[in-house]
Amino acid sequence: MTLRHAIFPVAGLGTRFLPATKALPKEMLPVVDKPLVQYAVEEAYAAGVREMIFVTSRHKRAIEDHFDRTFELEDALERSHKAELLAIVRAVKPDDMECVFVRQAQALGLGHAVLCGRHLVGDNPFAVLLPDDLMIGSPPVLAQMAEQFAERQASIVAVQEVPAEHTRRYGIVGGRAVGERLVDIERIVEKPAPDVAPSRLGVAGRYVLTPRVFDEIAAQPRGVGGEIQLTDGIAGLLRHEKVFAYRYQGRRYDCGSKEGFLQANVELALEHPELGAEFRSYLRGLTL
Repeated sequence: MTLRHAIFPVAGLGTRFLPATKALPKEMLPVVDKPLVQYAVEEAYAAGVREMIFVTSRHKRAIEDHFDRTFELEDALERSHKAELLAIVRAVKPDDMECVFVRQAQALGLGHAVLCGRHLVGDNPFAVLLPDDLMIGSPPVLAQMAEQFAERQASIVAVQEVPAEHTRRYGIVGGRAVGERLVDIERIVEKPAPDVAPSRLGVAGRYVLTPRVFDEIAAQPRGVGGEIQLTDGIAGLLRHEKVFAYRYQGRRYDCGSKEGFLQANVELALEHPELGAEFRSYLRGLTL
């Protein structure tokens, strides 16, 4: 089974970033020179995904516009002989990439958002990427996971070690180590207290899942926060199939928080081929 579909749950209100997100989707907030959602889409594309499924809400039209063709802009750039900028605009949506948008009518949780894409995924494996989690890896994190999926033909969730006091923020997995980076999951618990957490391995915002998970999500009652949790669906999947946790190689920025968003902007600006040197010099001047 190859990985051709990815679901991007982007229906949230982004209240942590008000007033910036009053009219602008949080997924469209720029990190240096690209919106958050574009980083996630580029990561999926690099892993071989060609159908991008965005689960949106009524205030997210800007995301749809971003991945649409902009003939007026392209024509203006072409007439002005700005070939480099034209290439940047056209690269947002390569010709072999399809973008599909489906509404999540009610905010019923991440599991429900994933379930909204079921009729588009069908009986195929698929990825889930949370754009709030900006992941930087070489190779890209989802490509690493797709390689593991191709070998194991089982669901893979990205994990990282988190401080014990932060287990209430994550889905936490417990299980048996399989090699250096894989864990054969035996338990997965949504936001447990530190004293009952099965480990300190927290689920990051990347998943590769088999289609059986849709049935498990649909069978779940509302869980933590009165929402339909993806974590509970994966826990149900464990009763029927192997699920592995993968310690990804790379960095994660929690861009759902202001602190993580600012960290991502600073660190990626320092690595930017055009801006990096001058920005580094500027920062050094601030610390004198």
